Amino acid sequence: MKIFLYLSFFLAVILLFFGFYLSGDDQKTAELCLGLGVCSLFFLWMPLFIYHRWKDKKVSDYMLNKENIIKMREHVDEKQNKR
Repeated sequence: MKIFLYLSFFLAVILLFFGFYLSGDDQKTAELCLGLGVCSLFFLWMPLFIYHRWKDKKVSDYMLNKENIIKMREHVDEKQNKR
């Protein structure tokens, strides 16, 4: 998955640069390359990257609920007591 993410990112960036390079000569091909590069970044690479980074994480660890608020207060109190 990691290799596929790197490969797809670099291919999308290459498409973008190629589109900018062609923008002076061949307008239709340049627009196609730019569009494919942007679409592949946002509709292919970004969801796969988010899934790859969050697949083994617990969402409840990052949610602000009563238990986590108590933990944060205890942590702040411990820091203040050490000083």
